[in-house]
Amino acid sequence: MYAKLALAVIPAYLLGSIPFGVIIAKAHGKDLRSIGSGNIGATNVARAMGRRWAYFCFVLDVLKGLVPMLVVRAFIEVSKPGPSLLCLWLSVGCAAILGHIFPIYLKFKGGKGVATSLGVALGLWPYYTICAAIASVIWAVVVLVSRYVSLASISASIAFPLVLALAIVLTPAWNFANLWPLLIAATAIPLMVTIRHRENIKRLIAGTENKVFNRQASGEDLASSS
Repeated sequence: MYAKLALAVIPAYLLGSIPFGVIIAKAHGKDLRSIGSGNIGATNVARAMGRRWAYFCFVLDVLKGLVPMLVVRAFIEVSKPGPSLLCLWLSVGCAAILGHIFPIYLKFKGGKGVATSLGVALGLWPYYTICAAIASVIWAVVVLVSRYVSLASISASIAFPLVLALAIVLTPAWNFANLWPLLIAATAIPLMVTIRHRENIKRLIAGTENKVFNRQASGEDLASSS
């Protein structure tokens, strides 16, 4: 079983590397990497083709992280997870995220990993799923209040490990001795996501970051993070 789970890392990375945003844009005769921020994620798809296609891209990017986690879960006894088993499960999810951020099909120049990270978190039931749901609420609130997608993504990423740590403390059945790999990954992945938003952070500090719900002459929604 352990060997099979280890081998799952490779297809998870290859799946994560599929640039759905680029494919969707190309199908419409556009080069996504030459539009807006040049990012391959859903937010830049919104710039190029509108929100409908952005939502479609977002769902596909989420599935890149969710599907490998669900496939691996079928081989895991989730009621009694051990650190080594969790590390393998997390490795599969991290491979999918790294595939999105460093896709082999695009010379390792990819997106920021937010949607795919959400898919990974939703698939690691119950430990990450509950925390991901809370982080998603935080993301939505920050977007509605500030209208900055990048700030919302960073805020949700930072909140995620804090919520997980609190859940481990408050849930008697969640033994830290077994779940410590989850806490390490829950800190490392948001850190990577935040680093990928470093240009957005600079624009937030400078006050030049684009907001959602603003309108260009073309009528498209502006956005700043994907």
